[in-house]
Amino acid sequence: MESIIHKEKQTNHPEWNESYYFVFYDNQRKIGGMSRIGFKPNKQEGMTFFFLFLSDGSVAGYHQEIHIKELKRRLKVKGMHHDWQPNGNWNFKFNGNMFFVENSLNLPKIKQEPKLVQKVTKVNMDFLYVPINEVYEYSKYMTPESLEIGKKSGDKHWEQIGLVSGDLKIGENLIHVDKVMSQRDHTYGVRDWTGVGDWFYYVVWFNKDLAINPAAIITDDGRISTGGFLYKQGKNVPLKSINILNQKFEQNGILPISSKLEIIDDEDHKYILEGEVGKIIPVPFKNFQGNESMLIQSFGKFKLNETEKGYGTFETLRKIRN
Repeated sequence: MESIIHKEKQTNHPEWNESYYFVFYDNQRKIGGMSRIGFKPNKQEGMTFFFLFLSDGSVAGYHQEIHIKELKRRLKVKGMHHDWQPNGNWNFKFNGNMFFVENSLNLPKIKQEPKLVQKVTKVNMDFLYVPINEVYEYSKYMTPESLEIGKKSGDKHWEQIGLVSGDLKIGENLIHVDKVMSQRDHTYGVRDWTGVGDWFYYVVWFNKDLAINPAAIITDDGRISTGGFLYKQGKNVPLKSINILNQKFEQNGILPISSKLEIIDDEDHKYILEGEVGKIIPVPFKNFQGNESMLIQSFGKFKLNETEKGYGTFETLRKIRN
C-alpha cells in the first residue's frame, strides 16, 4: 500500500489537495455509492461528499466542509470516515442524514429549492474493503506530455480494486452487501476543477478477474493526457494509448450520453470500450475568476470488445463555455 498521508506539499498553491475516493456497486441489487474525502491544507479546508444511487432511480446526497489546521492520519470529515489499516484493508464508514431526490439532476438545486427534497433520512454504512490487486500508480506509466497536461488534476494518483462486505442502513431498511465490486483512489497535488481541460474517468468492472480504468484530459487545442490500467487475471496492465472514437453529450455538451474509446494496452492488445451513462448527479464548480465547470457523477453500462455486462462509474468534467 502507498503512503497514505503526504505532509510535504510541493507548492503553496491554494488548491493543493490530498484526496481519497471510494466507490462500490452491488450489481444484483442495483445499488451503488461513491464518496470522496479531500484536504486542502493551504486553505485549511477539509470536505467530503457521499452519493447513493438506488434501484428505484432516486439518489441521495451528503456534503460537508470543515476547518483543518494540518493533515492528520485520521481520514474523517463529519459523518464520513475512510479508515485505512496497515494490512491494506480499509473500513468505509458513514453516519448521518442524507437528502433524497427522485430526479438525480435536482440534487444540486435543493438548497435553492427545498421542495425538491423527497425525504431526509438517516443513513449508516459500515463496509470492510479487501483489495484484490496491487496498487496501481498512474504517473509511473504516463508520458511526459501527459504528466504536464495533467498537472492540475493531481501529481500522484493511486488506484486499487477491492471487494466490500458489510451493512448499509437507509432509515429502517437494512441492506447487507457481500463481496461486491469496489475501488478506491488516492491523489495528491494541485486539484483545480476549473483549471484543466475536459476529462473522463471510468471505473469499469466485468467480474473479479477483469476490470478497466481509463482516464483522460482533453485540452482546448485537442491534446490529450491519458492514464489508467487494465486488470486481467490478477495482473495490472498499463494503458498505453486512448483514442476517443465518439462522445455524445446533451445540454450544450455538458451532460454525457455515451462514449466509445479505442484503447491499446502495454502489451499492444487493442480494445474497444463502449459506455452508456445512467442516472446523473451534476456537481458545479466556479472559481473567483468566473470560470465554470460541471463534474458529472454517475454509474454506467459498458462493453469491452465482445465482453458485455460491464458496470461502474461514468465520470466526466466539462468546461461551461458561454
